[in-house]
Amino acid sequence: MMIGHKTVWGRLALSAALLALGACGFKHKKYENPITKDTQQPDKVLFDKAIHDIERGRYEVARLTLNTLINTYDTSEFLAKAKLAIADSWFREGGTHGLTQAEAEYKDFILFYPTMEEAAESQKKICDIHYKQMEKADRDPNNALRAEQECRQLIVQFPNSKFIPETTQELRDIQEVLAEAEMGVGDFYHRKGSLASAANRLTGVVDQYPLYSRSDEALWLAGDSFGRMGPRFRQQAGDSYVRLVRDYPLSGYVAQAKSKLKTLEVDVPEADPAAVARMKYEAANRKRAGLVHKSMGFLRRGPEVASAARSGSPQMNNPKQNIPASVPVPGATAGFSGDVTAAPVTDSTALDNNPDARAVPPAATNGKQQKKNQKPQ
Repeated sequence: MMIGHKTVWGRLALSAALLALGACGFKHKKYENPITKDTQQPDKVLFDKAIHDIERGRYEVARLTLNTLINTYDTSEFLAKAKLAIADSWFREGGTHGLTQAEAEYKDFILFYPTMEEAAESQKKICDIHYKQMEKADRDPNNALRAEQECRQLIVQFPNSKFIPETTQELRDIQEVLAEAEMGVGDFYHRKGSLASAANRLTGVVDQYPLYSRSDEALWLAGDSFGRMGPRFRQQAGDSYVRLVRDYPLSGYVAQAKSKLKTLEVDVPEADPAAVARMKYEAANRKRAGLVHKSMGFLRRGPEVASAARSGSPQMNNPKQNIPASVPVPGATAGFSGDVTAAPVTDSTALDNNPDARAVPPAATNGKQQKKNQKPQ
């Protein structure tokens, strides 16, 4: 029995329509990402298990799992995250050993993945490791110095990081502690009468840490030290008082410094408007330690940073070695100045014929020695 042409063409049209619909369906079907939250890929399973262990304090088990991931799946997209998680596990574990291992792991992560967003976070945690271990100003400054170095590194290496504001304030706190240590030494020398040493330390504090909360007092003591060293240091004393009046105009020492300048017959400078604004801001925003906080200070290991500056750029350069003012400065013409050259001697008679450049030639010296040794007859 023959099928009509209409029936055949109808079936063909229906088949074509089904194929078109099928093609459209395949075209708009959602692409299955092989790495998703619910994936069962083995590297993702290992990573999730390690994170679960870290959150529950099973740090050693987590590190074993993460090392298995790193050593087995060396092309995994979780490789960088696994390395960072190992560092985080040491950081969370804490203690001297744990923090030391964490710092080493964070530095390795920054070395291998310097462009990742987590690199700045790793540097911030290195800074925090030493910041939280800082001791009081009169104790070992090693952690404070390391914290200063690591915080500077973050600001220089990752200037656009979201951690910059917090790190900048931490750097101000750190430099407050370091400046307080130098201030203590300078004040000790001043009270004991070692005036040259006191002046050197105190001026160095202000030069290196101008944001230090007691910079005005340091300048006052430095000026007093120079003034008691004699008239030869009149200029240095005047410079200290001038800096005090100009750069710290709201200080309680300004009136006394102006009186000293008049006695020294030095012009009294005008207050720097920027310094006035800065000191007003600090007075309004500086933290005030409560009575209980002060009374319990002897129980705390860490330093007191409530008086640290809240504005201004911290010092980014290493301290310079200051030469005490009591050390004489050699004159400009002292010593030899010029070029020294050397060339081979080609004339064998030069030693016999050329004049001797020494003040006392050897022959004359030998003659004098012979006359001295001769005994009278």
